[in-house]
Amino acid sequence: MVLDRPATAVRLAELPVPTLQANTLLIEVEACGVCRTDLHLVDGELPDPRLPIIPGHEIVGRVSGIGSAAKGFCIGQRVGVPWLGWTCGICHYCIHDQENLCDQARFTGYQIHGGYAEYTLADARYCFPLPDAGDAAELAPLLCAGLIGYRALRLAGEAQRIGLYGFGAAAHIVAQVLKFQGRQFHAFTRPGDFASQAFAIALGAAWAGSSEQEPPEKLDAALIFAPAGDLVPLALGHLAKGGSVVCAGIHMSDIPAFPYHLLWGERQIRSVANLTRRDGEEFLSLASQVPIRTEIRRFPLSRANEALSQLRRGEFQGAAVLVMGEQRPF
Repeated sequence: MVLDRPATAVRLAELPVPTLQANTLLIEVEACGVCRTDLHLVDGELPDPRLPIIPGHEIVGRVSGIGSAAKGFCIGQRVGVPWLGWTCGICHYCIHDQENLCDQARFTGYQIHGGYAEYTLADARYCFPLPDAGDAAELAPLLCAGLIGYRALRLAGEAQRIGLYGFGAAAHIVAQVLKFQGRQFHAFTRPGDFASQAFAIALGAAWAGSSEQEPPEKLDAALIFAPAGDLVPLALGHLAKGGSVVCAGIHMSDIPAFPYHLLWGERQIRSVANLTRRDGEEFLSLASQVPIRTEIRRFPLSRANEALSQLRRGEFQGAAVLVMGEQRPF
């Protein structure tokens, strides 16, 4: 499925199997998650994509070819491909364990063809080994929703009472990590989204309600997964002193002006940018310990536009996943 220009549907195309390069793996895709970042790409909200582009950066597949310089993988092995697809390795950020901030970085499904396809190429250095057993579709959301959620949680430090704003793919994974760690979480949803509130309670939320409601106690941190800037002052208003608001999306609408007293008391606002390979290694190890179970809705590759539309409208819990070779959502 190819995006030719912003604000258009992706189209089904028959393309040659990608040609193997020195550092790459040729991957036969089993499943690819449909991420909100894909929506931002399709809707033209992200600058400077490579066009035409094959979207998709929550890729699970099997290695079917190994480049001459690629190390550490074998034919038939299951691997995961995340958003971060390449970094320069020599800049200030790369050499100080901040490769997620590399100015030359390239991203899967944005500047590098992604996983809305039966085959894809990926730099072996940025791929993760995945369990051979299990459902590929259930693993796919871990590659972005899980990874970005984990990084957002890391930036929240040792917070014990955490608000999750936007209870979708990332939040339902973070919720399971928090429960495993013995931390408390409160879920904030769109007004009237009682299904998501019930889903959060089922996953162990101490409280669930509308983003317009006040939680029963002050929070140590708030993780905002919804791309709505007006949630930032709302979340600040629910923080205890010293708390932090972590904005976890690549795109967000403008944050409205708010009174200084909401920030005072050493509260802070931070953003999450991309991920590092260390994030991936740590999170995937943790995911197997929890163990994380993802809630998914499956779609065949040819129905990617339907998956994107349902995600935009919030019509399901958890994550949408494109599954290669399957002909209908179920």
